[in-house]
Amino acid sequence: MPAFDMQFWDGLLKIIVVNILLSGDNAVVIALACRSLPDRYRNKAVIAGSAGAVIVRVIFCLIIAWLMTIPAIKLIGGVLLLWIGVKLMMPEEEGDGDVKSSANLWGAIQTIIIADVVMSLDNVIAIVAAAKGDIVLIIIGLIMSVPLIIFGSQLLMKVLNRFPLLVTAGAGLLGWLGGEIMAGDPLVHRWVETRGAGYGEWIAAVAGAALVVVLGTVLARRAAARIKHVEDLSAEETK
Repeated sequence: MPAFDMQFWDGLLKIIVVNILLSGDNAVVIALACRSLPDRYRNKAVIAGSAGAVIVRVIFCLIIAWLMTIPAIKLIGGVLLLWIGVKLMMPEEEGDGDVKSSANLWGAIQTIIIADVVMSLDNVIAIVAAAKGDIVLIIIGLIMSVPLIIFGSQLLMKVLNRFPLLVTAGAGLLGWLGGEIMAGDPLVHRWVETRGAGYGEWIAAVAGAALVVVLGTVLARRAAARIKHVEDLSAEETK
């Protein structure tokens, strides 16, 4: 069992935050998969499907945590986290309409679990980075955050839409984790700590957060400008 010190609570909070930020699409999938179910089966499908999704994520986390012990894998995982952070700040694309609803309980549960397997790679990498490979911490964090995602998804989406700064802060957190995990890779850890006078991981984390926020802001503005340009052209063509 991990010691219940500041490091434990810090890791737990990071897991919950990144899991909520990166699971908005998963919450939508749950709603879409269950939309055709009779009312009496809907809650059962949500609970059973979500429980299966948690089990799958724990298994994925075990695999990723083991892979993170291999030299250079943390560097790759860190780069992926930086990109996930940048992507979080980009305008969202529609794509959830492809999720099929099911009229039976087992079909809905299968849909939820399969969709979560396909969509959860970014979550898993971020969770393992936040927990620094501590499996007990990963399990506790997942168990605590999944009910928030299931039952509070609509509220969370409204809050994030109303306060975009929270999304930017979340993207910065992913950048922080990316820089931190890259600095901890066995191939570069000694060099980073030597160059950073003992503060190498902290410096790398700050650099990762700054990179994600700056790059994400620039790319998001460019994407928004392109979207507006396309909309303006469409409006002119319809006149």
